[in-house]
Parts: sequence; structure tokens; C-alpha cells
Amino acid sequence: MANHKSSIKRIRSNESKRVLNKYQHKTTRNAARKLRELKDRKEAETLLPKVVAMLDKLAKRNIIHKNKAANLKSGLQVHVNKL
Repeated sequence: MANHKSSIKRIRSNESKRVLNKYQHKTTRNAARKLRELKDRKEAETLLPKVVAMLDKLAKRNIIHKNKAANLKSGLQVHVNKL
């Protein structure tokens, strides 16, 4: 158990940040999954920029690695181009 005021505050803030990061990461994964399931090119092209922006935001905040974000964006772009 933490003994200092600052470490107790740090534990609280880490927990709230963890929950928010988890929510953002899960939301982005669900959006990418939804994009991969689409068969309509028009619909996929409208959803792609939103998903790419979500991935960029996760990478910027170090929730995921920037190379992972790049790989995911590349794979999604390939999928949309094949439609």
C-alpha cells in the first residue's frame, strides 16, 4: 500500500487513465472490425478516415505503438481498395 499522498494520488489518476485508454482502444478496435466486415465500397470509404484518425490518436497518446497503427491503417486501406 502506498504511504505518500502523491503516490496515492498517482494510483487514482493511473486507474482513471487506464480505464479511458481501455475504452478508446476498444472503441477503435470495434470500428476497425466493422470496417473490415463492410462489403460496400462507398460506405467503407466514408468510414476509413474516421478509423484512421482514431488509430492516429491512439498512437499519438502512446496507447498503441506508431508502427502498429501504421500496419493497421495499411491493412484497412488494402481492404477498402479491394472492394
